[in-house]
Amino acid sequence: MIQAETLELLEWPRLCQHLATFAATKLGVAAALDLEIPATQAQTAELLAQTQEAYQLESRAGGALSFEGIQDIGTSLQRAELQGLLSGEELLAIATTLAGARQLRRIIDSQADVPTLKELAAQLRTYPELEQEIHRCIDDRAQVADRATPKLAGIRVQMRQLRDRIYQILQGILQRQSNAVQEQLITQRSGRFVIPVKAPQKDAIPGIVHDSSASGATLYVEPHSTVNLNNQMRQLLRQEQAEEEAVRRALTEQVAAVKPDLDRLVVVVTTLDLAVAKARYSFWLQANPPKFIELGEPELAPKNPEKEDEEKEDEENSENSQLLIRNLRSQITLRQLRHPLLVWQQHHEQGFPVVPVDLTIAPHIRVVAITGPNTGGKTVTLKTLGLAALMAKAGMFVAAREPVELPWFDNILADIGDEQSLQQSLSTFSGHIRRISRILEVLHNKSQAEGEENSNLPITNSQQQDEEVTDTQNTVSALPILKPKLQISQPQIPITNSQLPIPKSLVLLDEVGAGTDPSEGSALAIALLQYLAQHSLLTVATTHFGELKALKYQDSRFENASVEFDDNSMQPTYRLLWGIPGRSNALTIAKRLGLLAEIVEEAQTYVGGASQDVNQVIAGLEAQRRKQETKAREATQLLHQTEKLHREVSQKAAALQERERELKIAQEVAVNEAIGSAKSEIAQIIRRLQSGNQTAQNAQQATETLNQISQKHLPSRQQPAKPKPSFMPKVGDRIRIPSLGQTAEVLSGPDANEELSVRFGIMKMTVKLGEIESLDGEKPETKAQLAKAAAQAQALATAKAKQAAAEPAKPNPEIAIRTANNSIDLRGARVSDAEIEIDRALSKAVEYGVLWIIHGKGTGQLRRGVHEFLANHPQVSRFELASQKEGGAGVTVVYLK
Repeated sequence: MIQAETLELLEWPRLCQHLATFAATKLGVAAALDLEIPATQAQTAELLAQTQEAYQLESRAGGALSFEGIQDIGTSLQRAELQGLLSGEELLAIATTLAGARQLRRIIDSQADVPTLKELAAQLRTYPELEQEIHRCIDDRAQVADRATPKLAGIRVQMRQLRDRIYQILQGILQRQSNAVQEQLITQRSGRFVIPVKAPQKDAIPGIVHDSSASGATLYVEPHSTVNLNNQMRQLLRQEQAEEEAVRRALTEQVAAVKPDLDRLVVVVTTLDLAVAKARYSFWLQANPPKFIELGEPELAPKNPEKEDEEKEDEENSENSQLLIRNLRSQITLRQLRHPLLVWQQHHEQGFPVVPVDLTIAPHIRVVAITGPNTGGKTVTLKTLGLAALMAKAGMFVAAREPVELPWFDNILADIGDEQSLQQSLSTFSGHIRRISRILEVLHNKSQAEGEENSNLPITNSQQQDEEVTDTQNTVSALPILKPKLQISQPQIPITNSQLPIPKSLVLLDEVGAGTDPSEGSALAIALLQYLAQHSLLTVATTHFGELKALKYQDSRFENASVEFDDNSMQPTYRLLWGIPGRSNALTIAKRLGLLAEIVEEAQTYVGGASQDVNQVIAGLEAQRRKQETKAREATQLLHQTEKLHREVSQKAAALQERERELKIAQEVAVNEAIGSAKSEIAQIIRRLQSGNQTAQNAQQATETLNQISQKHLPSRQQPAKPKPSFMPKVGDRIRIPSLGQTAEVLSGPDANEELSVRFGIMKMTVKLGEIESLDGEKPETKAQLAKAAAQAQALATAKAKQAAAEPAKPNPEIAIRTANNSIDLRGARVSDAEIEIDRALSKAVEYGVLWIIHGKGTGQLRRGVHEFLANHPQVSRFELASQKEGGAGVTVVYLK
């Protein structure tokens, strides 16, 4: 079967062996070694969800699943179902497995965001009563315990008593006949207690001889005095065995009664262990979860440029001349993809560092032709892609950088390596053709199966044979679908969009068309790839044929890729380059591998000039590609630096904004404190005026005190800050000359004419003081600017003096003093009653200009009603809550118009 061959070619069993090392139980190891590939995408999605949730648990502290005590009990369950008798070890293994499964379920139930694992754990039935019964009857040595049944306990008591009597009698004989015994030892032969007696003195201890030593010098004798006791011991021993079997039989029947649930428990535990093994393997590989790309809406297949003229002539059938196909919704993205087996080899077998490859395939691409030198990594790229598709399909993470996006392939088919066989009379070419035939047979059967489901699918005339074929083409004609000619004519019946075939197979071909005449091999390869472009979702082929490199420019479904070759070191770099065909470099590699130089030089003379020109063009493209990649890396680094600088500037700006906000808050606090302090001092003056004699002298003192308070708290009365000294260049300073766009160094300071000498580069020059500025953009002040500023200040002072002399002196503003006449207490009143009282109080308080309303704090309902009334009152200019010293939120101060 070609699917099984593909797994062997891609070394899937070896990867399964690596996966098995991460399993915790024998069940998990067996499941990993025989890992099945799901048949549907829904199964893959479920397995992938299990792996992702297990990965989450492994990443959490204390969330890792423990499989301690879980054993492989499948064989024991089958024997129990067949009414076999389980041993103590098997029963104890079942009990410990039940306990381990219960612990697993407890851990999973205690975690969040793991719905798939919880659904699995919910299927576990652990039967704690069965576990307890097994532990009650079976001890830690897997023997039936005395507590299993009272009868068994009584039998073992009798056996111990009888054994003590036998030992007592035999010890007496050993002491009395010490000269006749070989050593002071009591042993057993055939289940009976005996003592070693010297052969020449066997008559000294009459009894039954059960055995002798190899030399014959020692006889193992059962004295006559213990024969009856040994007989009784044998009877008790048989009774003990019968009772033990009865106990184990009862336990076995209990196990058989719940076998379906225990079978399910084994399956669930194995599934959990396999999911954890996949998660641990993915963590070790530094892999990422795949995302499957779905197929998009149907589109017309691209036309062949060589047939465009013919199709224009037949416009009536143009709609039916092309097959409607469904491309992927997005491109295949596998960046920094690594071969998992090479990663293992690097870490565990001292292999070489793994070179990752980048696979980014556009949605409409169906065939990728990889060219390049031998030993350059083309085959490894095929195997890496094949293993990545298999791992994703099996619910494993892919060893690539995020995002990992690829289709779900229903078939992964490969022809890699040489199937040459002398026993089967297969040449290299025949071996490839046989394997490709099996691949095409799978695709053909798939197409037929879809055709049965959709009766309107296009019918391909695939059996038409050409009469004139070469010998090689006769071999090819055995293929089930393929025609030997390059141009494949496939008349089709129109189909509807809802009944389209969905090709979802991945085909990997190594050295397609090799092993035969190059011209016929390349023709066969072209025809094969054109067929696969129509009947598989993606085909990746390696080749050395130059004709295949040109398919990209004839059919948009084809793409070129090549493995890079370093012309300086004359060695492949194993990097994959897209869009550029590769050079085989066969002569260079042959020389590097040790072929005689004169042979390589002679071969060079036979290479055609056109081939050399093509190789030079490809070499130029590769060099240009490397330059562009270098520039792209530099641009990426610059972008990262710019983003880092942007983050730093944003953080500093945010810090400055926060600092500004804090300063504003601090200023508001300081202003509020100043206002509160000023009000307190004013209140003291008012109280002093009210309590003392209101004389003119006291009024004058109060006025002076108020002026002092205003000088201290009002910013407008404070002295302005002194201006900062202006910029003045000194010798050695760096300055900027805006007119020249240059930065210069000051050689001498400004002289009396405000000129100074500067130097930039190798030039020296003299510039005016007004023509320079500091590196911060600060301009120096010239004498003319200073004189102008002084004249403006003098004129402003004169104008203020004249204005002050012309205006009459203004009296000091009246100070609002809180008295009983301009205060009203509304505490306990309703809002409607309060509004009437406020209106009366406002009429009386007009002469004072201010009114204090005491409404209290309470629930705040009265305060809100008062404020709503004041907001619409025509006499009110503004109102505000009083300071804390005057009642705070319980008092509102109203200023009248």
